[in-house]
Amino acid sequence: MKKFLYNRLLVLAIAVGLIASLAIAFQRHEVETNNNRVDLAVDYDSLWNLAEREGLDFSNVLAQAKTAGVTSLAIYETTLEKLSRQGRIVALAGYDIIANYYNGTLADYNWRALVEGGAIDPNRMYVASSGSDSYFEVKDDIIRRIGTARVKIIPFGEDGEVLELRAQYAPFLTVKLGIPTYELEIARNAGFMILARPSNYLQCKADDVRSVFARLDGYPISAVVFDGQQVLGASNVIDTTVGEMARRSLTLGLIEHVTQLQFYPQLGLEPLARGLGYDHTARLYAIPKDEQPKLPIATAVNRWATTDHERNIRINLLRIYDKPEDEMTLLDTNMKYFRDTAEAIKAKGFRLGSATTFDSYYPSRILRALVIIGTAAAIVLYLSLISPTLNARVKAQWILFGALAVVMLIPILMGAGGKVRLFAAFATANIFPVIAVIWQLDRIRFMKLRENLRLRKLKGKILKIRTPVSIVQIILTAIFALLVTGAMSMIGAAYLSGALSDVEYFLEFNIYRGTKLTFILPLILVSIAYLQRFNVVDDTDERNLQNLSALDQIKKILDMPLKIKTFVGLSIVAIAFIILIARSGHTAGMPVPGIEVKFRAALENLFYARPRSKEILIGHPALMLGIMAFFKKWSKPALMMLVIAATLGQSSMVETFAHMRTPIFMSFMRGLDGLIVGAAIGILPIVVVNACMRLKN
Repeated sequence: MKKFLYNRLLVLAIAVGLIASLAIAFQRHEVETNNNRVDLAVDYDSLWNLAEREGLDFSNVLAQAKTAGVTSLAIYETTLEKLSRQGRIVALAGYDIIANYYNGTLADYNWRALVEGGAIDPNRMYVASSGSDSYFEVKDDIIRRIGTARVKIIPFGEDGEVLELRAQYAPFLTVKLGIPTYELEIARNAGFMILARPSNYLQCKADDVRSVFARLDGYPISAVVFDGQQVLGASNVIDTTVGEMARRSLTLGLIEHVTQLQFYPQLGLEPLARGLGYDHTARLYAIPKDEQPKLPIATAVNRWATTDHERNIRINLLRIYDKPEDEMTLLDTNMKYFRDTAEAIKAKGFRLGSATTFDSYYPSRILRALVIIGTAAAIVLYLSLISPTLNARVKAQWILFGALAVVMLIPILMGAGGKVRLFAAFATANIFPVIAVIWQLDRIRFMKLRENLRLRKLKGKILKIRTPVSIVQIILTAIFALLVTGAMSMIGAAYLSGALSDVEYFLEFNIYRGTKLTFILPLILVSIAYLQRFNVVDDTDERNLQNLSALDQIKKILDMPLKIKTFVGLSIVAIAFIILIARSGHTAGMPVPGIEVKFRAALENLFYARPRSKEILIGHPALMLGIMAFFKKWSKPALMMLVIAATLGQSSMVETFAHMRTPIFMSFMRGLDGLIVGAAIGILPIVVVNACMRLKN
């Protein structure tokens, strides 16, 4: 039996890197803890429409929304259609004006005079004031949108005017024409902050940008979230937008993508955030409009609490419900929705108000360098644990470690190293769970060697190994093995976080690549290590404690004849594995069964962070069953399948930390809760299998 040695220098380097990783983790936790205020926003127009549908005074609806916990009103740019419906301006098609003149319905003398004087063109549209201040704001924005060449000012009455526009009537009614001041006034007077939603101009100029922000001056702006596919000023005057927002210390809102990965792509968004500073940027989420009607209020409320807690969302943009729930009115339904959401968010430890943002956090280069050195040591350590030749040559390990560390360190110390950090995160996410499982395999092999003597040393004492081992001993040993293996895997989680932690990853301007591969590669790596330690295809050399190499065993496996039942079994396993991998991440679209959705919801209510299903239902029970397989002397192929399944659970624990938007404490608690639940669930198959074996005997 080949004994694999663990190079102490490499272990020491890993320990030092772990200390640095933990230092970064504590700094990150402080940054995340300070970012604890959530803005609860609702569309201004939604509340206006709600008041109209219920026949209520708008101010009364606003007062109830304020009491329910809403902190901001999202105000979008207005349109001629909206202003006409509210009686704030008059927008007419030229052909309608002329038709009304001839059918006798055009009563206004000034309009009749324009028609009689030939000033009305049937192919133009006309905009006039109805006595409100909105006309002058609209006039300014119309000229900015279509240019002076397409706008003609016609005298109207003694001191009035009418705008003649060279534009199609129906399409132009819905053109966005700036954020209306009267809505800003109403929101401010009702005690709300304002979530401003401006859009970009065609061929935007610097003066256009300045005019937008000048209109917002004097109002309590909680954040600016641009409407449409471009940010204001994209792409030619983005620097002006940066300057205007920076001068006013405004927060930029990022709309989370519908896949819950990164954010909705808007032209100019990334350079704007970079120029403004990531410490002036917050993440916004809105439940998709086609999904919310299907959700009961309680489910939607839980969604908000979970979203803020798990994904660092700090701006919640709530949509109103269009149908009343139970026996409540539509107004009461929505006020209950707002109120319950506010209470659920506060119950998670958040405050309500303008959204807080992350500090501009970047760990020191020294700490990051120590993490990188530890990563290099882990890579070499794994290689030494699968290669008997390298394992026997300690100096070769030192040389390889030194060379790899230097290559990885240079970019980090130069202040760059983005790709090196991603490589380090990928390496640690894959290697540490495997090393944790390998250590258990080596422990098993050591126990097997000692079993021939029926002796084992533990803290200087000689203890006899009982044969047969009781089911209680197996369960306790399995739980201990799971906890130790999980703790060792968590070292990889600390390294992954230490390699990537910074504000750009928290906001998902950068993301971890290789999530699906992180589920696959550890299984391959641990299989190689297993085959280097155990004979799967031939046990004849076990008596001599000799192992065939992994390559020799793979060749023998490939030369084996394949039975139909074996093929069917392997096909089922392969399909199950493909489904498992496809469901990971956010982009596959693999549906989740309803019963699992309910199971997840139950876990969310029971634990601080919901454990992952693949850990508590597959990985952790498989590791515990693997301990039983060793004691009961199951076949090596059966033990190998359990080891591979166990590795899936360990890699899942580490991969959880790859979601950098999730607070590190929550990721840690998710892994810890998973170990606890997995240990409890893992007892069941041990008891069941043991009972079946006793009945069989």
